[in-house]
Amino acid sequence: MNFASDNTSPVPTQILEKINDVNHGYQNSYGEDDYMRELTDRINNIFETKKAIVYLVSTGTAANSLALACLSKPWDTIFCSPISHLHQDECNAPEFYTGGAKLTLVGQSDKINPDELLTAMLSEETRGIHGPQRGPVSITQITEKGRCYSLEEIRQISKIKSKFSSLLHMDGARFANALSALNCSPAEMTWKAGVDAVTFGCTKNGLLGVEAVIFFNTKYAREFELRRKRAGHLSSKNRYLAAQMLGYLDNDLWLKLATSSNTMAKQLSAFFESIPYVKLHHQPEANMIFADMPRKVHQQFFKAGAKYYLRNGGLDGNEDELVTARFVCSWSTTEEDINAFIVAAQKVIY
Repeated sequence: MNFASDNTSPVPTQILEKINDVNHGYQNSYGEDDYMRELTDRINNIFETKKAIVYLVSTGTAANSLALACLSKPWDTIFCSPISHLHQDECNAPEFYTGGAKLTLVGQSDKINPDELLTAMLSEETRGIHGPQRGPVSITQITEKGRCYSLEEIRQISKIKSKFSSLLHMDGARFANALSALNCSPAEMTWKAGVDAVTFGCTKNGLLGVEAVIFFNTKYAREFELRRKRAGHLSSKNRYLAAQMLGYLDNDLWLKLATSSNTMAKQLSAFFESIPYVKLHHQPEANMIFADMPRKVHQQFFKAGAKYYLRNGGLDGNEDELVTARFVCSWSTTEEDINAFIVAAQKVIY
């Protein structure tokens, strides 16, 4: 009954086997290995392009921050949601790696509204040399609250950034979950909708630790090589990062893993809908559920062995107070896990 995070899950055996498959002989270092070349070709094929440039790093923070550093200048401002990883979860890494670019928070939601984005972009680059210049826009897919940008929403955001000759970055920490939920192609969700660069997140969907940064607008790619090295994120034995990705893409494993976690979240959500003391924030669109429950309910769930994240308060306090919970299903969440939680819920005294 562990719904704390998809980061807590184990690694699929197919990935470990792939790493073992490449663990022989010698390969050039620092991304010049045969496996990286194969991976670049395969990603281009999956994304229906021939020119995308691909780089690997081991963390999402590095991927997002280094990508945005290439897409912006130190005197720019990056437009993002106030709920974004960039703002809430990166310990100011975007500001650090960009050399001082600021973040302009758009609206109050996890999803950037196109009209609010237009207002925010119009309000910047208005003070000459005394204020920040307009930099890139960054969206998270799926969002930190578990919602998906539709293809049309991405296109609308892209149209607005294009009015100002800005760029669009996608934080795809749960890229595969979004793709499975929207039932579209990777190309449709990225460059065909106007995305210039994407962080193709893989760790949350089962890998040991590797994220791909894909530049569709290749004008900004070369700088990533230098920034990655300078930041200490260039892996000498890159083949083991590439191997994880190759195993991930084999036989559409990445989509199967994401579809499984999304399906488990739907099953858990369907149960929550039948419980009077659970108030869902919205219907889950991928693998995350946000819901309010009285603290005394959380106390009983935790005592029964459930693990999940409490957003706005711990277990101590007024037992009738509503406390927000985040439930995350991973690729390894099973129907047995869901059923065990349902059994525990049936014993809750409300």
